[in-house]
Amino acid sequence: MNDTLQVAMLGASGRMGRTIVPLVLAAPDLRLTGALADAGDAAIGVDAGSHAGAAAAGVAITSDAARALDGATVAIDFTLPEASVRHAGLCAARSCALVIGTTGHDGAATAQIEAAAKSIPIVIAPNMSLGVNVLLRLAELAARALDEDYDAEIHEAHHRQKVDAPSGTALALGRAVATGRGVDFEKVAILARQGHTGPRPRGAIGFSVVRGGDIVGDHRLIFAGHGEQLELAHHAQDRSGFAQGALAAARWVIARPPGLYSMRDVLGL
Repeated sequence: MNDTLQVAMLGASGRMGRTIVPLVLAAPDLRLTGALADAGDAAIGVDAGSHAGAAAAGVAITSDAARALDGATVAIDFTLPEASVRHAGLCAARSCALVIGTTGHDGAATAQIEAAAKSIPIVIAPNMSLGVNVLLRLAELAARALDEDYDAEIHEAHHRQKVDAPSGTALALGRAVATGRGVDFEKVAILARQGHTGPRPRGAIGFSVVRGGDIVGDHRLIFAGHGEQLELAHHAQDRSGFAQGALAAARWVIARPPGLYSMRDVLGL
């Protein structure tokens, strides 16, 4: 049992929480020690395993973050931006490593997470999928090789319940392109288009967004040049890829010194 990783699932009643919990229960090197949901959630008091459609875990879902973190050596957070900031502070106070899959943090929230990372190791990524993070590296390499004569366009599609747009993964793709080209992303990003927009600016990174149904997550990066196009794409059929990536990050981060890490670090990219 000494080698068993004690895991707290923050956001246990959500889509990702219900995907991750059964994988934790099935893994011989992991043990679920806590499960958190928002106050007022119908899942409060319910066994986390049973709520996820798996065998009973012996861990009731709670709305008390401190209780959920009790005994954990690593926490996995798929909640909301403001909640994940609070959880980072609680984890720092408890010397509990943290994996954050929550997206939509503003500058102030990011600064608070960075402050917590001075005390504990934190992995934060807009997308925990191993495939997506390889895609981000490929995007950077392609942008480095293809100059601004190749117009970069990013298309993403998600389910109707997703509240932020463009997605954190789409923005990360845009930043990967900007990094590859050595430009300031904020100066070249076109996040929306409407009306008479005029010709496309050279070097712009454009975005388009779809929200509908139960689309798990589609991302496509197009480099449109003269006479040819290069497309890099990732299509998620379900959430298991994100969940497996989160668990890979949890296993990796526990042995790291305090600091802020990405899935690129986890994968050695």
